[in-house]
Amino acid sequence: MSPDSLLAVLAEKRDNLPDWVHQPSQAATYPLAFVAAAQARGVERSALLALSEVPESRLEDPSGKLSLFEVAQTVAAARELSGDHCLGFATGDRMLLTAHGNLGYALMCAPTVRDAIDILERFWHLRGRGVQLQVSSEGDSLFMELIPEINLAPSLTWLMFSSILTSMLRGVEFLLPSLPQGVEMWLPGDPPEGVEAWRDRLPELRFSRPRYGLYLHGDLALLDQPLPTANPEALKTALAQCERESALMDRDDDIVLQVRLALVPGPDGYPSPEALADLLHQSPRTLRRRLQERGCHYQQLLEEARLRDSCQLLQEADLEVRRVGEMLGYLNPANFTRAFKGWTGVTPREWRRQHGVGS
Repeated sequence: MSPDSLLAVLAEKRDNLPDWVHQPSQAATYPLAFVAAAQARGVERSALLALSEVPESRLEDPSGKLSLFEVAQTVAAARELSGDHCLGFATGDRMLLTAHGNLGYALMCAPTVRDAIDILERFWHLRGRGVQLQVSSEGDSLFMELIPEINLAPSLTWLMFSSILTSMLRGVEFLLPSLPQGVEMWLPGDPPEGVEAWRDRLPELRFSRPRYGLYLHGDLALLDQPLPTANPEALKTALAQCERESALMDRDDDIVLQVRLALVPGPDGYPSPEALADLLHQSPRTLRRRLQERGCHYQQLLEEARLRDSCQLLQEADLEVRRVGEMLGYLNPANFTRAFKGWTGVTPREWRRQHGVGS
């Protein structure tokens, strides 16, 4: 490893970075895009992962998270082995809206592009820490600026931010094939080697700018036109999922709230204590201790979730009481009835009659 390589710079900074840089907060989608782009340029995947020191199992877990430092290591290794100074453009170019999970789906279902931009700004934090988004508009111009939260290395930031900006551009193009007259991508520094190959595939590239961002100007009425992909019902569902993801993030350290939101029945019932701890990115022992500090425990919160969800499911008149019990993890209908009466003082059928739900 040469002393001036990106990986060498990261190694020197490792122990002096804030703790949050080493905490899992980033979806694996983004570093995987750099891996794929490097592979397309002849880089062997195994060599790249070995150089990055990021275990393949971490990258391949679709529900897992990586730290910002691990993402930076992967990006640095991809750049070092590929030799491509424009690798950021290549990764953003292949990043579809669907790669951004519930947030991407919400953007697709938004009424207009302007609404989609508002949603993106509102839930930007769901895609991980390391960069902030600030949207400003005045008259016939709109600027979507990326602001780094930490300086890992200027050339590394350039790679990652050029990827994000290209991905944002492709998202706007998908939603609005006819763009405003003026679209510019602002980037600091001089044009990198190989940029000529991208000039016809990107909007006007403005280098030596003081900020990173997408600058739209001209007739911005296009941003307010109804989108063909708009779907109010699907948008409501996607936004609810974004809200849940947001609450699950350890932003206010309310572990009880996080557990309550994570206790949602799936095909195999509610998450076990071990699965719950994994979902919240901590050990079962740590989760148990943190709940105890708040005067709670797993079984108590599980019973709360079952009561909450049973009342919601019982409002569905076409669901048999037996089926509701099964969905909540009660294989014996009598056990569900007994538990429900203990929570509410009435049986599920009596509850339905009281609330005007057909049996």
